[in-house]
Amino acid sequence: MKSNESAENYLETILVLSKKKPVVRSVDIADELGFKKSSVSVAMKNLREKNHITVTPEGYIYLTESGQKIADMIYERHEFLSSWLISLGVDPETATSDACRIEHVISPESFTAIKEHLAPDK
Repeated sequence: MKSNESAENYLETILVLSKKKPVVRSVDIADELGFKKSSVSVAMKNLREKNHITVTPEGYIYLTESGQKIADMIYERHEFLSSWLISLGVDPETATSDACRIEHVISPESFTAIKEHLAPDK
């Protein structure tokens, strides 16, 4: 589970950075997550081997279809759970931190049920 969670975090970070920047590089991911560039390089190699990302010769990182699917799923969970916890009165920093942990362990069935219960029109 740990390595899956790590991969999901990296893919979500690539997605978020790609919304803010024209291109995403390993150094951008390292800066965003506060990790060493060497750790990010190892993670990018693993994601590339699983065909979740492609890396251009210039070092630009792009999500593949499978990487995009995972990143979108995790990002949706993160945004929804963070908003929900904040609406319950949880401090935004705590809500974001908790959502980041919950998003990786909640089953698709449970997440869908919560989402449909709280926002039936979405």
